Amino acid sequence: MYRIFIVEDDRAIAAAMQKHIESWGFEARVCADFTDVAAEFAAFDPQLVLLDVMLPGRNGYHWCAEIRKLSSVPVIFVSSVSDNMNIVMAMNMGGDDFIAKPFDLNVLMAKIQALLRRAYDYAGQSELMECRGAILNASDASLNYRGERIDLSRNECRILVTLMRAKGAVVSREELMRRLWETDCFVDENTLTVNVARLRRKLEAAGLTDFIATRKGMGYLIEP
Repeated sequence: MYRIFIVEDDRAIAAAMQKHIESWGFEARVCADFTDVAAEFAAFDPQLVLLDVMLPGRNGYHWCAEIRKLSSVPVIFVSSVSDNMNIVMAMNMGGDDFIAKPFDLNVLMAKIQALLRRAYDYAGQSELMECRGAILNASDASLNYRGERIDLSRNECRILVTLMRAKGAVVSREELMRRLWETDCFVDENTLTVNVARLRRKLEAAGLTDFIATRKGMGYLIEP
């Protein structure tokens, strides 16, 4: 089931869009916090975004650029500001389509379905995870924090995926080594220690100090 993220501050319009999208069997969520749209996007991990231009605080162009740092997910701008300059701006900022308000909900749904087909018929879906402002994109082995992209090795990414999925719980060294073995890479105790140390240095260089905690005799964890 596809997930659609609606970034629209007019609650009546947002509710109508959500109800119509859900009637087609999709999951839809309306943005609740317009001060940090990117964090809500990462937490929901949608396959498509509907994005208004005029929003409280920062506008839709800003949030489209922030989303593009994390994902290539399709973005449809939906706005009453529909002159040629704004349509061109929307496309240049990473938008895939533009729908002018007022619009027909059936036309909106047709455009959503067309974009989903083009985006996912021949491509795998990404996996995003968020913790303490850091957003992990498992599909391209990258971590984004405060606008900075951190490229990870295969083992570093697998370690972070395992720890972030278990967020708040200790993961044993044995479990981490088992996960790394799944990549057909030989991993012993020393190899794991080296990988965790290298990963911590990358995180600390980006400002994520004490992101991975050690529990002596037990393993590692990321605290929410």
